[in-house]
Amino acid sequence: MNFKILRFFKFAISLCVLIAPMSAFPQAYPIKPIKLVVPFPPGGPTDIVARPLAILLGDRLKEQIIIENKGGAGGSIGADLVAKSPPDGYTLFMGTVGTNAINGSLYKQLPYDMTKDFTPIALVATAPVVIAVNANDKIKTLGELVSDAKARPDTFAYGTAGNGTPGHLTAALFESTAQIKLKHIPYKGSAPAVTDLIGGQIPLVFDPIQSVLPHILSGKLRALAVTSKTRSPLLPGVPTVAELGYPQFESTAWWALFGPAKLPESILKKLRVDTERVAQSAAFRERLGNLGVQPNLDFKESLANFQTSEIAKWARVVRDSGATID
Repeated sequence: MNFKILRFFKFAISLCVLIAPMSAFPQAYPIKPIKLVVPFPPGGPTDIVARPLAILLGDRLKEQIIIENKGGAGGSIGADLVAKSPPDGYTLFMGTVGTNAINGSLYKQLPYDMTKDFTPIALVATAPVVIAVNANDKIKTLGELVSDAKARPDTFAYGTAGNGTPGHLTAALFESTAQIKLKHIPYKGSAPAVTDLIGGQIPLVFDPIQSVLPHILSGKLRALAVTSKTRSPLLPGVPTVAELGYPQFESTAWWALFGPAKLPESILKKLRVDTERVAQSAAFRERLGNLGVQPNLDFKESLANFQTSEIAKWARVVRDSGATID
């Protein structure tokens, strides 16, 4: 009897030894649907980037990615939700230049930390701001704009989608770079600003390409320059600000994939590799359409390093512009 009991214990111990190493391996990822939080309402630029990314990345991961729109407070509500989520790879964030580079300086109180509370995964897409005038305006070039602004400091007005928006802060950065002083007129969104520009109520807008592109193509507006490092494929005849005498100037809206802080390295690596492949694919470029948003094709610089430089740049601009939001 004792011999049989001894044999049983030996068998049980052997079985445990075999099973233990198997349990030490990480569980396959993913094994259930993933939630991608978009911190703005449906239909906006961030949603336009997130939805094709969710479909194509889900195909690569062989698991569904579900969009959850959590708008409000300049994207802070959605960002805070992800910041406080478990770092298991099943809650991801469609971060923007606002939520993950500007808001830390712009808002007096932010419920999350832009770097400490997130794991940077990959930069997905970018879009330039366009400096545009009414097509009938006497100003034909960026040089003429600068000359006119210097002749009328603090009186030459420009419209934007609101205080602290990419258009506003790009304009502030350009004012500093060109050493001019413009008069800011903040609107509640891009549409009313562009409407007033077309109607002749204001002489100038700084606004992301998506909102002004249809009116430039229809001939109602004239683009003086785009603020990206290279020309937009949709406006190949429009020079960059850098080409026109300001070689270091660059300002873009951007969208990037983040996870909560302390995302496991194995999950991070898988998400990064697959997200980069999606961003570089023809399918992603086609799904983004002809709105001026361009997929990121250059992954030489890590998202973490890019974010660090963007935070520093926009902190200076916010400070110099005096922009704050409660």
